[in-house]
Amino acid sequence: MMRIPYIIAILLVSLGLSKGCENDIERINLLTSDMEAPTISGSNVNVIYSDSGKVKVQILAATYEQYPKAERPYMEFPDGMEVFFYNDSMKMESAIRSDYAIYYSEEKLWHATGNVEVQKYSSGDALNTEELYWDEEKELIYSDVYTKVQNQDGTFYGKRGFEAFQDFSNWQLKGTSGTVNVPNEE
Repeated sequence: MMRIPYIIAILLVSLGLSKGCENDIERINLLTSDMEAPTISGSNVNVIYSDSGKVKVQILAATYEQYPKAERPYMEFPDGMEVFFYNDSMKMESAIRSDYAIYYSEEKLWHATGNVEVQKYSSGDALNTEELYWDEEKELIYSDVYTKVQNQDGTFYGKRGFEAFQDFSNWQLKGTSGTVNVPNEE
C-alpha cells in the first residue's frame, strides 16, 4: 500500500516538470519570433534609384538587415549609411552620412542618427546634427534636435532643428542663432 502514494507523487512531480518545460518553450518561441529576426541581411550594400535611366539617389552601407514581418516593417543599417543625390546631369549635388539608419518601408521614411552630416557641394553648405529624417515622398529632410549649419556666410544654429529639400537646398533652421561673416569695407 505504501507504493501507490509514492507512485502518485512521482507522477505528479513528472507532470509538473513536463508542464513547466512546455511553458518555457512557449516563452522562448515568443521571444524569438519571426518578427524579431531579419529575413535578409547583407554587407557592402549599393542601392541606386533612377528615373528614365538617370541616377537620382545612391545609397551605400556596410551592413543591412531587413525586418518585413515586424509590426512596422523596416530595414536597419547598423553601421550607418551614405546617401548621394544627383541632378539631371548626373552630377552629385549633395550627400547625407550617419552612424546608424533605419528605413520604414511602408512610410518611405528614413531615420538617421549619430554624427549626421549633410553637404551641399555647389554652395559648400554643411550641416551637423545627431538626428535626421528623410521623407522620400515629400523629398524633405528635417530634424527637431540641435543642428549646426556652416557656409561661406558663417555658422548658424537651429536649437530646435531644421527643414530643407532633400538636396539640402532651401534650408531653414528652427530657433535660430549664429555668427555671420561680414566682409571688411575699406
